[in-house]
Amino acid sequence: MSRGFVKEDDQEEVPMVPPRAHLPQGVPNYITKTGMDELLAERQALMNEKENLDIASEKERRIAVNYITAKLKLLNDRINEARIIDLKEQPQDEIRFGAMVTLKTEGTNELQTFQVVGVDETDISRGKISFLSPLARVMTNKKVGDRVILKRPKGDQVFEIIKITYI
Repeated sequence: MSRGFVKEDDQEEVPMVPPRAHLPQGVPNYITKTGMDELLAERQALMNEKENLDIASEKERRIAVNYITAKLKLLNDRINEARIIDLKEQPQDEIRFGAMVTLKTEGTNELQTFQVVGVDETDISRGKISFLSPLARVMTNKKVGDRVILKRPKGDQVFEIIKITYI
């Protein structure tokens, strides 16, 4: 049937689904085992939400189902592209993907700990930074005692690597 014969009220808005964290074209979707477990739990929660929708209006229900379905598609694409990195196989004395790194800020001697993780796992409030972040990039392949310089618009920041662990 031609769209010209559809009542305006019958047309549903296509739900806008926010994109997942940016992963540049051609960059592998590295992830930790913990990160994969979190993605799988997120998928299960979305499937449960979809099954248990309690919406009386059929139109609102269809919109909600379409929204959840679109989120599930994006999530499933990420899960299917994911490459789990075994942290036990990483060089334990160098910073690589999955490393938990303690840094000392030069000048203040403030200690900070970060884990280098995949884009879907990134959460700065939990100390998890993307392997694509500027800080992770300057730390990669460094060892305890090395200094790294993070170039910033307000001036360079220098860190000393204090500790490297893989959990």
